[in-house]
Amino acid sequence: MEYNERLARFRQGHVNPFDRREIDSSTEGKDPPKHEVRSEIFSSESKTQSSDRAMDLGLAEDHFSRPVGSFVASDVEQLKQAIAECKRLILELPEHSEKQKDTVIKLIHLRLKLQELKDPEEDEPNLQVLLEHRFSKEKSKSVKQMCDKCSTIIWGLIQTWYTCTGCYYRCHSKCMNLINKPCVRSKVSHQSEYELSICPEVGLDKQDYRCAECRTPISLRGVPNEARQCDYTGQYYCSSCHWNDTAIIPSRVIHNWEFEPRQVCRTSMRYLALMISRPVLKLKEINPLLFNFVEELVEIRKLRQDILLMKPYFITCKEAMEARLLLHLQDRQHFVENDDMYSLQDLIDTSSGRLSCSLTEIHTTFAKHIKLDCEKCQAKGFMCELCKEGDILFPFDNHTSVCHDCFAVFHSCIQYCVHALSSA
Repeated sequence: MEYNERLARFRQGHVNPFDRREIDSSTEGKDPPKHEVRSEIFSSESKTQSSDRAMDLGLAEDHFSRPVGSFVASDVEQLKQAIAECKRLILELPEHSEKQKDTVIKLIHLRLKLQELKDPEEDEPNLQVLLEHRFSKEKSKSVKQMCDKCSTIIWGLIQTWYTCTGCYYRCHSKCMNLINKPCVRSKVSHQSEYELSICPEVGLDKQDYRCAECRTPISLRGVPNEARQCDYTGQYYCSSCHWNDTAIIPSRVIHNWEFEPRQVCRTSMRYLALMISRPVLKLKEINPLLFNFVEELVEIRKLRQDILLMKPYFITCKEAMEARLLLHLQDRQHFVENDDMYSLQDLIDTSSGRLSCSLTEIHTTFAKHIKLDCEKCQAKGFMCELCKEGDILFPFDNHTSVCHDCFAVFHSCIQYCVHALSSA
């Protein structure tokens, strides 16, 4: 009989506390349980489960199944208490134990829920324009992004965030009104040129010991904020504007043929990323001696000159237009417009050898169409104006030369064409 009473009281202690009908039916006609008996039942487990009951503080109230918008201030306070209790338990529990790991997981869920209460997702517009930025609302739930304004992680699962479609500036929705940096793409559109001096440093005193961008006080000693130099601009920035990102510096490539990435500020990194494919470098004016020391550049220049000589054949050839042969160079459109403008990406690919391989393959495809595949293009070949012997010549052949006055084609072993001799 004593055993049955204890069993009934044990079940009574484990019924659902929210189901009042079950509690009333279980206690109807019986004396209320005595505190002494209940203490006796759980006395053997009180010490081992005290931490578990404390750990469940704030979690037993089912915060995670409530609909959004039904939270009140008391929920925030309860979550804060539960977080504090979890922190205390993590320190008290044995290291690397299963209970400690479970507590850490619960702590993470509590913090995420608290952050959701502080920054609820609202019905915000999908596109916002600010300081020439065109911010698009992101739908990705990735948590690997960092806010460019507050330098903290963007929790994509519970936070709304935006990305500029022009310069890829990322930020929380709550940080948008605090942004003071204009879009870098506008600078690229209005001023498409590089700083060609190598790390033009002016010194912290010229910056009044402040960040060159946000004007935060900085110093080389790190007090109050660490001063970080951008190798592209030569100026110093705070840790919020300079994340120690690295990029290849155009001035070092042009003057030293050096491709080692250097640390740059966030703005410079975005500017260089947007400018990397723009053909704005005229090497024969900036550093003409570079062709004397870099053999790969001489080869690339010759291939580009040949492609420009092939272009008239394709423009007047119906088969070439239908085959869209010139689209082989759609990623480097400037190659069919001139032979002296280079982008930073062109120089990087030249150094690695990728550009030489791809351009040689395109050159072979173009030459095959003109000299073998297309009869109309073959009919536009030349005979040597002087010897009038040998095979048909094309201006892009290695053993030919072209007169710049009359565009006559002759063997390269002959120094002067007919036009030159007659004018002499």
